[in-house]
Amino acid sequence: MFDAQIREKLEQPLAVVAAYLDRSWITPDRITTVGLTLGLGSAVTAALQWWTIALLLWLASRIADGLDGPLARRRAARTGHSSGAGGFYDITADFVVYGSTVVGVAIGVGIAYDAPMWPFLLVLLAYYINGAAFLAFSSIAERYDRTLDDGRSLSFLGGLAEGAETIVVHSLWLLFPMLGWYIAVVWAIVVGTSAAHRIIAGYHALR
Repeated sequence: MFDAQIREKLEQPLAVVAAYLDRSWITPDRITTVGLTLGLGSAVTAALQWWTIALLLWLASRIADGLDGPLARRRAARTGHSSGAGGFYDITADFVVYGSTVVGVAIGVGIAYDAPMWPFLLVLLAYYINGAAFLAFSSIAERYDRTLDDGRSLSFLGGLAEGAETIVVHSLWLLFPMLGWYIAVVWAIVVGTSAAHRIIAGYHALR
């Protein structure tokens, strides 16, 4: 929904930070690993109801996720060499972090507030359908030369629920855990609607 506008505004600042991080011992894959580790830490601390720590780890994880791409593109521009390995690792790490944090928050709010689990299960189902839709589109679009190039490794179809929105919602869970399952219900509807839109838009884009 507003992901593209935020990425456009952050492109230059992230490029500046990536230039500072451009050292031989810092690689995009290592930054991805840091983001993955921080994200898993956020999931664990959310399950333990350490909400502030979980929030800080979550935000740090997403900052790292925003830096691996700019650094990879900077290296590719300088060396003329690029592979899809980093992009594959990045998107896989994102899926692991997103799914883990949903589970961690579900456990935490379930223990602390006796909240039901089914809203978080709906979120995971919506994530699954949404991810399947855009990954399938990216793969098939590549085969038929109908890719959508926005600088990322995959062809992304826009929707209501993208990276920026996910960061906001997961942060709200950790800021207001007592409302976590209510937020999850709304978020499941939003992500499900986004998934339906991606399925329809992707089908028509490939016809």
